[in-house]
Amino acid sequence: MKSKILGLALFALTLGAVIYYPSLKAKHIDPAPIEHIVAPAGIPKIDVVFVLDTTGSMSGLIQTAKDKIWSIATTMASAQPTPEIRIGLVAYRDRGDHYVTKVVDLSDDLDSVYATLMDFQADGGGDTPESVNQALYEAVHNISWSQDSQAYQVVFLIGDAPPHMDYQGEVQYPEIVMAALEKGIVINTIQCGEIPTTVGPWTQIASLGHGKFFQVGQAGSAVAMTTPFDAEIATLSARLDDTRLYYGSKEEKEKMARKVAATDKLHKSSSVESRARRAAFNMSAAGKANLLGENELVDGITSGTIKLDELDEAELPAALKPMAPAEQEAYVARLAGERADLQRQIRELADDRDSYISKKVEEAGGYKDSLDQKIYDAVSVQAGIVGLEYSDGPEY
Repeated sequence: MKSKILGLALFALTLGAVIYYPSLKAKHIDPAPIEHIVAPAGIPKIDVVFVLDTTGSMSGLIQTAKDKIWSIATTMASAQPTPEIRIGLVAYRDRGDHYVTKVVDLSDDLDSVYATLMDFQADGGGDTPESVNQALYEAVHNISWSQDSQAYQVVFLIGDAPPHMDYQGEVQYPEIVMAALEKGIVINTIQCGEIPTTVGPWTQIASLGHGKFFQVGQAGSAVAMTTPFDAEIATLSARLDDTRLYYGSKEEKEKMARKVAATDKLHKSSSVESRARRAAFNMSAAGKANLLGENELVDGITSGTIKLDELDEAELPAALKPMAPAEQEAYVARLAGERADLQRQIRELADDRDSYISKKVEEAGGYKDSLDQKIYDAVSVQAGIVGLEYSDGPEY
């Protein structure tokens, strides 16, 4: 994709037309065509980074991100063939604020990404331009993008204010977008609200980045539904998380302990609806990595990839160390049975939840102008270039 996505000669001509910010216009620029290619062998990959304005005017959108990130992940996971999904974040404000950027690297541990997102609050700003250029630079250059040339790699730049173009020595977005294209990264822009001076640069960034420009309400115009099944799904999901056992070296166990802490945080502090959406994502094939993490013993033994007698005592989970070998096996078998039953219950309730939501969407006549639908429309086209197919619409 990286060689397909970039027409250097055409880009160079386009770049010359937009390098000076005062002359930017909100006109459409036809990007170089992207050829459709056949998906490579193996599991396809999706890397998505949300570059999010966290200044004071963005409180509604930040809450929307907290509410919707699991639905967006589930939407992306619904592709065929089923992809591996990693999500990253870049929060930005402006010089003189408490911070300029905060970077959360790409990870398939969405619990840990979400736990960081939960801490994001709207503050700072106060003037119209923000440090958009630095945020984009961080997203393109300081994120661990996949080295798979056929991965779908995408940035969603979300904010309400234009970039500062007057900071001396700062790399500006035309050059940053060119670097993104060289890496095979598509850039979509989502303008929240209606500040007129944002339209031009947001449109240019999306056009040059082979992406889409959306304009939505200040809070994001997303659909966040509540269903009668959410509370039970969230409760069962917490019980499912308690069936996890981690083995390995001290460092490996400490890494998974941080994941468990992130999971505990979201169960304690996020909404019932968000926890239900997380459970739905975890039940997808793409969500297994988030549910289990690395070195999870129950799954390892059930799948036959590890045996208890292959582990040194130091590598065992703490809960198993006081037990005799037969007790260890019985304990793991009990957890495996409990896990299978919980997963069955969650899937059944998730199906009921989906049916309930589908009926509500149908009654409303669809949500064609929602953030959910606009993201789905962009992803279904862009990911199609690397052989991923979507057919069921966005998840809510």
